[in-house]
Amino acid sequence: MALSDLIAVQRNDEGIAKVLEILRNEFGDRLQTGHSIREQHGHTTTYLPNQMPDGVVFPENTEEVQKIVRACAAHRVPLIPFGTGTSLEGHVNAPGGGISLDTSRMNRILAVNAEDLDCTVEPGVTREELNRHLRDTGLFFPIDPGANASLGGMASTRASGTNAVRYGTMREAVLSLTAVMADGEVVKTGARAKKSAAGYDLTRLLVGAEGTLGVITSLTLRLQGIPQAISGGVCPFPTLEAASRAVIATIQMGIPVARIELVNALQMKAINTYSRLDYPESPCLFLEFHGSDAGVAEQAELFGMIAEEQGGGPFLWTTVAEERNRLWKARHDAYWASFSLRPGAKGLSTDVCVPISRLAECVAETEADIAENGLLAPVVGHAGDGNFHTLVLMDPDDPAEVAKVEAFVARLNRRAIAMDGTCTGEHGIGQGKSGFLRHELGHGVDVMRLIKQALDPHGIFNPGKTITG
Repeated sequence: MALSDLIAVQRNDEGIAKVLEILRNEFGDRLQTGHSIREQHGHTTTYLPNQMPDGVVFPENTEEVQKIVRACAAHRVPLIPFGTGTSLEGHVNAPGGGISLDTSRMNRILAVNAEDLDCTVEPGVTREELNRHLRDTGLFFPIDPGANASLGGMASTRASGTNAVRYGTMREAVLSLTAVMADGEVVKTGARAKKSAAGYDLTRLLVGAEGTLGVITSLTLRLQGIPQAISGGVCPFPTLEAASRAVIATIQMGIPVARIELVNALQMKAINTYSRLDYPESPCLFLEFHGSDAGVAEQAELFGMIAEEQGGGPFLWTTVAEERNRLWKARHDAYWASFSLRPGAKGLSTDVCVPISRLAECVAETEADIAENGLLAPVVGHAGDGNFHTLVLMDPDDPAEVAKVEAFVARLNRRAIAMDGTCTGEHGIGQGKSGFLRHELGHGVDVMRLIKQALDPHGIFNPGKTITG
């Protein structure tokens, strides 16, 4: 995806001025137009340029969201929902200016139904806040993308993370939601029942829509019981391909692994430096098992046998919570750790996902591509579901290097799609991957465009994202 391929959105200066006046009269100091806060709300954790909105508004309930949407719709002004700003593909940029709708004040936990293993929250609640609230109930929310993202943002990008191999993604975790549509009306997509055959699946339509079809104002989420016992550890391998084969064997044997994370040697070097650890600086798998005391011990031992067959090991595992937390803190800090490999560089973080049987092949070809082109790009991934990431370190002010990196990302995306995979397992499309969606889905993009036109006829919701080509 070259910078020149970003979708242009025409500014509507007259409409923006009118909407800012309306929102200033309605919200007072909850409408902010200072440069720094607008820059923050155009921020993306990516190399893509910052494109600021013209104002940032902080609603506190659904009714206020309706007022904002109606004002923007009446004057054809872009509206970009904002959670915590941790997305990776330019989702919160404002290419045509407009209004950033910050959901941070919509942060109430509305209900916890412990007997039914579900809860209802507003979109600004973060995953860590929810799990702190649930601590005394014996339940937890398992979707863990690493960043302390808002649950509304996680639903919008169909987020995933380290627990996905056992607990699924936001696609499985959201039972229903409410959203304000482009006409200002509120839609409720379902009830708390665990399944339904009633009409179109509007929940799944809005989960993953990246804020292009409506503004989520509440979510009902599936919860899980906190397991009786947890074991986890790190296992080194001679090559990344050997580690990938161990992942495939583990999944195909049906071992109920909760997390199985792939890290290459370069990433392990960065993790050790950043987190002051002394793990082997070779390709490694980070694993975790959930269940009974006997169950997690048996699962760890079975994996150790698989690792040995692939030339890996020893698998050093523990049930001590402090040691496991240290391990996973290091894994979650892998993104920031990577920058120690090239101080001052920026990173282009990208992800793909392939069928588990093609993981070893895709990872091996990607590592060879990185080496052949002289790139510095650690690899890490949620390997249990075939999803892996590369963080390419580069100088964004060097056009030749940027072109080389963008060419690599294009090859990686096409490689995954050719293996019957996807150009994004969890980052989403946003701006950064919009050029690859048609290559993956073909005429499906035209169907998406028809849905977009029907639900958002004036194109006010997060324009310039997702659908192009």
